[in-house]
Amino acid sequence: MNPPVTMKETHQRRLLANRYQLIDLVGSGAMGQVYRAEDKLLGGVTVAVKFLSQALLNSKMRERFEREATVSALLGEKSNHIVRVRDYGVDEKEIPFYVMEFLKGESLNEVIKFRPLSLPRFLKIVQQICFGLECAHKGIMFEGEMCPIIHRDIKPSNILVIQDPALGELVKILDFGIAKLIQSGEAQTQSFMGTLAYCSPEQIEGKELDSRSDIYSLGIMMYEMLTGEMPIFPENSSFGGWYEAHHYAKPKPIPAKLGLPPKLESLLLECMAKDPSQRPQTPTEILKKLENLEPPQLESQQETLVANSNPTVNKSTRPTLRRPCPKGDDICLKMTWPDDKPQQKIVFPQIVRASEGNFSSLWVMLDEEDIANRLSSIRYNQFVFITSPHPMILWITVLYHREHGPRWLPCYLDLKSSSGQRFARLLGELGSYWILFFSLEKGKTCQHVVTTNIALNQCKNLQEWADKSQLLRGGKPQITKRMLKQEFEKLKPTIENKLKTTYTTCRNGSHR
Repeated sequence: MNPPVTMKETHQRRLLANRYQLIDLVGSGAMGQVYRAEDKLLGGVTVAVKFLSQALLNSKMRERFEREATVSALLGEKSNHIVRVRDYGVDEKEIPFYVMEFLKGESLNEVIKFRPLSLPRFLKIVQQICFGLECAHKGIMFEGEMCPIIHRDIKPSNILVIQDPALGELVKILDFGIAKLIQSGEAQTQSFMGTLAYCSPEQIEGKELDSRSDIYSLGIMMYEMLTGEMPIFPENSSFGGWYEAHHYAKPKPIPAKLGLPPKLESLLLECMAKDPSQRPQTPTEILKKLENLEPPQLESQQETLVANSNPTVNKSTRPTLRRPCPKGDDICLKMTWPDDKPQQKIVFPQIVRASEGNFSSLWVMLDEEDIANRLSSIRYNQFVFITSPHPMILWITVLYHREHGPRWLPCYLDLKSSSGQRFARLLGELGSYWILFFSLEKGKTCQHVVTTNIALNQCKNLQEWADKSQLLRGGKPQITKRMLKQEFEKLKPTIENKLKTTYTTCRNGSHR
């Protein structure tokens, strides 16, 4: 007698909707199972297919599952920080499913499992979570009206951190399975849904919720991200124990040894306030408070273009070493604009020599007002290498501000010159560089300096390219530079669109 066929085996043996070839089970939860699949219509693109659990096949759960697909589809079109849904359907056994982008990464729960986040990484991740929540809370157009979306289950396991080829770490909010559309005239269910450890006092009471409930959950999670511990503990893990803890227990003090900025500590406590009116009222308020701290660095992980063929290179090139870069203020603020450079809006590379060693830098002259705007910008870099007819690197730095857009700072490194090779190796060795800002109005003294990091794979590329160029023939650098300028113009819309998608509010709202 043959053994019974399991639900998992049944799904894996079929082509769904004559389009999606199911491959294997990648996850399961209270609402259903998620499978990795190939979209045969689109040439085998990998997707994720979520089925509603057979145990929940009733009209109410079908309606909720369909709503989850609708909410995720609409939100995913408006925010790069929410998983995108591509298709919805019902299979031959009347089991609902929807198809979404396949995301390969780690949940935030896994990321912080063994140690807390550093402050720069914390800021980068929290900003992106806030961007996604901001979009959800502003709402989607549903049945002819704008409906805010409250997630109701913000916790580390519902935050996925993936490696985007252009943006580095990219955060996605998952599982809108118990999210609530707030429609006018609709009474909310007076029951508890969520995860006890992260739910707000009003949520555990089954009250009507607004965006401030998600902010409380975010506050609990932010504390955990920075300390590795929960801020609140119940006397026991029962519903009653958590009810008491969320209503009356004070969050544990943040360890002084972490040395967090006082403004950040205050923000965490405000988010975890028992009274919703004492919390930040929207994710936008949180973002504004975070702007006063050091902005996160976007490190490009993009594969770099290498035009034309390259000769065989010994793969045993020197290892990538990342020498620590000292604080730039003490060194760079003493620098003055070179006499041989015109005082106009230009950018050029410069090696800064100090007692601690040699350091790479970009010197930039801008209007004073533009500099003030760029100090709070996101910093992004990318390197493009062309080998023929002359080996040369296009070094792209972008300062992206949500209101003022991108400030492009491109420059070129000639890899047939000793200075260009030396500079490329130095960039790869340090893994960072300074940007020195000089004001057109204030003359030749450096006004501000910021540090910009380089992704590890790019550090390796820079050193390999410098070595590789010694084996290449040079000639007609002006042609290579023209080719790089053309490539730069092609890349600009792609880079700007990704940054704009990631760091702007939903299009029904205003630009950040």
